[in-house]
Amino acid sequence: MSGTLEEERPTASNTTHGAEAEALSPSLRQVGRRSIPWIVLAVIAVVVALLGILLSGRGAVSGAPLDPAGAAPAGAKAVVEVLRQQGVTVVPVTTMQQVRDRVGDDPTVLVFDPDGNLDANGYDSLASTAASLVVVEPDYTALQQLAPGVSAGGRISGTGSIAADCTVPAAVTAERIDPHPTGNTEGTTVPGSFRLGDGDATGCFPSDSGLFSLVQTTADGNPLTLVGSAAILMNDSVGRAGNAALALTLLGQHRTLVWYQPSLLDRPVTGPPDLSALTPGWVTPVVLLLILVFVAAAFWRGRRFGPLVVENLPVVVRAGETREGRARLYQRSSARLRAADALRIGTLGRLAGLVGLPQSAPVTEIVEAVAALTRRDRNAVRGVLLDSVPRTDADLLALSDTLAELERATATAVTPDSPGPTGRMDA
Repeated sequence: MSGTLEEERPTASNTTHGAEAEALSPSLRQVGRRSIPWIVLAVIAVVVALLGILLSGRGAVSGAPLDPAGAAPAGAKAVVEVLRQQGVTVVPVTTMQQVRDRVGDDPTVLVFDPDGNLDANGYDSLASTAASLVVVEPDYTALQQLAPGVSAGGRISGTGSIAADCTVPAAVTAERIDPHPTGNTEGTTVPGSFRLGDGDATGCFPSDSGLFSLVQTTADGNPLTLVGSAAILMNDSVGRAGNAALALTLLGQHRTLVWYQPSLLDRPVTGPPDLSALTPGWVTPVVLLLILVFVAAAFWRGRRFGPLVVENLPVVVRAGETREGRARLYQRSSARLRAADALRIGTLGRLAGLVGLPQSAPVTEIVEAVAALTRRDRNAVRGVLLDSVPRTDADLLALSDTLAELERATATAVTPDSPGPTGRMDA
């Protein structure tokens, strides 16, 4: 520790004694090294952004599937605009409550729920309220609840258009459809087919493997149409084969069409009860009362105690007050070494003046001069001025007294009419 203090003390002493420190500007290499973490973070952010763009690029270009206001390839704005031109009122909704609000118009309700937000109770409600229900790409829950005799048949095989081969009026009008998505809408929809079981359901547009792209049956006494591919209604595919005729015939049966795409608001709430259901009823009033008490206490303690006092500037502060204040700060933080350094720096400056050395003189020269004048051991003088480290407050007080005594002894030694030094240092 003494070696470390020896290297540090001359620098602090020389700086205090007026020596100008050389200003060192960081080199380009140092700046580059410090910037490496930020450069790495920037590269990672750019890579993540590019991956996000690449992964979501196709969805952003094709648009949300069957968006009634979407003009992108996967949207359904073309069908909606034609229906409106034919006098059909198209009402886009996203919650079951909005559907119930339109029940009085005896509407056709189109349901497209690729995220599975609607549960079995929701499909029951639709079947009992809609004058005609059209479900696009129904999932397992929808098929089990609305048409138990119909099951999912998987992805449509083959390419090209498919003939109606049924007596359903909408299918007869369309004659042929092409349910396959285009290159622009690939991945935005999962076109499927249906397999008929027991029941009175009618299948249309059969494939070579006996699977149907459209099934018509009844649910709760109302017409129900199951459409296996949303591509039939999309902007990019509606103009192929008889897709447009099928879409307009199915969705234009009534004067009102409710275009229902269920949202998270329709998803059933499951899981454990929330915190409010688990806490007693008196907790909320108590918490509110505590908040009011806190606000009142903050206002009470933070209010202004009278007007501000105007004081003329500049304010003269006695040096003793500054010294005492700094000493209290050192004591409060137990900064004994810093306090000792401050005492030593002041003593070194005064000793340098007494022995005739400049203020910028190194500590070692001051130690040699003081030891020679006072005829004291060089290591003892060095220990007082540089090496000794106070461990307790008593050690710091003893060091302060020793520094004062050494300064008095030096002043006595350089005064011609004073008696010579005794060569002793008081403990």
